[in-house]
Amino acid sequence: MQPMNNQALSSFIWSVADLLRGDYKQSEYGRVILPFTVLRRLDCVLEATKPAVLAEFEAKTRAGLNPDPFLLRKAGQSFYNTSPLDLGKLLGDQDHIRQNLYAYIQGFSPAARDIFERFDFHTQIERLAKANLLYLVTEKFANIDLHPEVVDNATMGGVFEELIRKFAEISNETAGEHFTPREVIRLMVNLLFIEDDNVLTPGNAVVRTLYDPTAGTGGMLSVAGEYLLEHNPQARLTLFGQELNDESYAICKADMLIKGQDVANIVAGNTLSDDGHPQRRFDYMLSNPPFGVEWKKVEKAVRDEHEKKGFDGRFGPGLPRVSDGSMLFLLHLIAKMRPATDGGSRFGIVLNGSPLFTGGAGSGESEIRRYVLENDLLEAIVGLPTDMFYNTGISTYVWVLSNRKPDVRKGQVQLIDASGFWQKMRKSLGSKRKELSEDHIATVTRLFGRFVEAEMVTALDAKSQPLGEPALVIVGEPPPSAPEGGRLKRVPISRIFRTRDFGYTTITVERPLRDEAGNVVLADRGKQKGKPVADSALRDTENVPLSEDIAAYFAREVLPHAPDAWIDEEKSKVGYEIPFNRHFYVFEPPRSLEVIDEELKAVSARIVAMLSELAE
Repeated sequence: MQPMNNQALSSFIWSVADLLRGDYKQSEYGRVILPFTVLRRLDCVLEATKPAVLAEFEAKTRAGLNPDPFLLRKAGQSFYNTSPLDLGKLLGDQDHIRQNLYAYIQGFSPAARDIFERFDFHTQIERLAKANLLYLVTEKFANIDLHPEVVDNATMGGVFEELIRKFAEISNETAGEHFTPREVIRLMVNLLFIEDDNVLTPGNAVVRTLYDPTAGTGGMLSVAGEYLLEHNPQARLTLFGQELNDESYAICKADMLIKGQDVANIVAGNTLSDDGHPQRRFDYMLSNPPFGVEWKKVEKAVRDEHEKKGFDGRFGPGLPRVSDGSMLFLLHLIAKMRPATDGGSRFGIVLNGSPLFTGGAGSGESEIRRYVLENDLLEAIVGLPTDMFYNTGISTYVWVLSNRKPDVRKGQVQLIDASGFWQKMRKSLGSKRKELSEDHIATVTRLFGRFVEAEMVTALDAKSQPLGEPALVIVGEPPPSAPEGGRLKRVPISRIFRTRDFGYTTITVERPLRDEAGNVVLADRGKQKGKPVADSALRDTENVPLSEDIAAYFAREVLPHAPDAWIDEEKSKVGYEIPFNRHFYVFEPPRSLEVIDEELKAVSARIVAMLSELAE
């Protein structure tokens, strides 16, 4: 029997695909291979306890008792199967394989059976039987070894991800909708737990909850669970999730089933319009919502909740534009935080660049940022490298929010620019060409955990060429010395700001309307009577930082250029934006004209020499 590693997996998948070719389109291969992989995994997990489960089933049924709790105990899992069949035995009766396969699936406990219903496996069994392929495909899967002692849960999770990515690529779907790269999850999990010593201290039998509202195939939940067990085997993490895509939901549920989690905690459906855990609050949360996906389908439900429930619902602070729903997930997670008085929450969410700055003062996006910052919920934002995700090359950011900030962080936000922390992948996977190494993850975690400002310092020689690798220097510690005739290039990678630093007031600057003779036109009625009429063509706005006095700013920046201007106080609005890249921009002075001139002369001389060689 063939054990499963990544290479064996790939060759195995394509051997099954070869069978399907002709009867199935390439884009349909996943409909057969994914549920069969889950079936084989469950088959292998239950194999050792199957005889005991069957004996117990018979005894308890004969005694007229509900066998369910007894069977779960005998199986040692959160699911069982009461059919005497398994994939191996199905091969013994080729003529009746279709009926027997149905009987075998019916033998699973309800939670496991639901997985195959979500896959619409019934349709595929019928289709394979009609094409005379059912026996051959079943035989392929019966001969691959997915026993837990051969393929552990983490590897199995990777297998599912690899399968989904392959089939999504073939059918031009967006694989990134289904999962997040493992190293990004590891970074997020590190940031989530780094400040919680009591949870990570071995021997502390703490119980915590973790929730992912866009669970996909369950990768974030799995990695977080593994991380906690690795650091503190006595800790217990109860996992919760919700997932819209039926196929991903089925795989997530299968994964949780095998890990012994309560699969009732994984709910199918749209998190935004139909919250699957309405009364629950959680200790930790992780999410990678789809980037730039519009929320038109759920607009009515979301607007109703916003307007009718206000801050008693999930979307009180405001609504983003319909073209990008990722900030709705941010609000959803904030609403799911356990109150600070009950121990509070921390969560990490992956967002693209637009939630940082899209929308002016008063817009839905700005109001959401305002709510987050004025309530001091934002701990840090980490900028990731481009080309990190399978379905997009754009810049992405991890936001870390908490309502139980340590005292040292209160009223402050840390920005970490990890966009330069990457290594090239040996082989690209979709749009993913870069990955974070363990060292990169450790560096970002350390900067966050220590809550310090830091720079990357590079020694440059007299010709501005780098001498060796950049060194990480914590601000306040002595930097390396500059080489003779050279200099040090300093690039910030971690900066700390007050929450107010991201706020501003948008003031509306009015100028008077003038008649043809150049005289100011005055209003002749209403409460503005006798006051200058504003000229809408000359109207302008200015953004004044919250840290500045508006009158002083106006006197300094506006009045010298427009002495007749005034502020329309009624139109003033407070806004917030986080211009992440601006805070890490380092001005590189252009080379001197003399240097450029010398280079041009050298290039010209080379061209002349080459031309004279051609003329000979």
